[in-house]
Amino acid sequence: MSDTVIYAISLGVTALGLLISWGLYRRRGAASGLRGAAWSLVPLAAAMTGVTGFLADLAFSPAKWAGVAVAGLAVLLYLTSGAMLSRRAGGGGRAVERGGGSAGAAAAPKGRAVEKARPAEVDPEMAEIEQILRNRGIQ
Repeated sequence: MSDTVIYAISLGVTALGLLISWGLYRRRGAASGLRGAAWSLVPLAAAMTGVTGFLADLAFSPAKWAGVAVAGLAVLLYLTSGAMLSRRAGGGGRAVERGGGSAGAAAAPKGRAVEKARPAEVDPEMAEIEQILRNRGIQ
């Protein structure tokens, strides 16, 4: 696309956006109008900086789309290799790195042993509440 066409389209979209922003200003206030005006200026800024031309060239160029596909394939291969390496390292690399996992949870003590493992410093009011709960069979 030529620069003239890109500027004309961008200027038209910006003008339409500014018109809508003026309506927002009248209906909802200054904050909504200013926000709309800010978004309305983006197409013109993109045309002036050359971003629009780059995107237009990208959209209509089969060679550039082939480059995007190759980059996507590279990312897919990289992620696949990471999954394969974590399986080879022992099944769930993340659980092993955290130092926990299902083996640590299975070895945890159960029942009364957990109560005995509590620290000796307990709030006296909480101890009284716990005793009342134990007497009633709640805890």
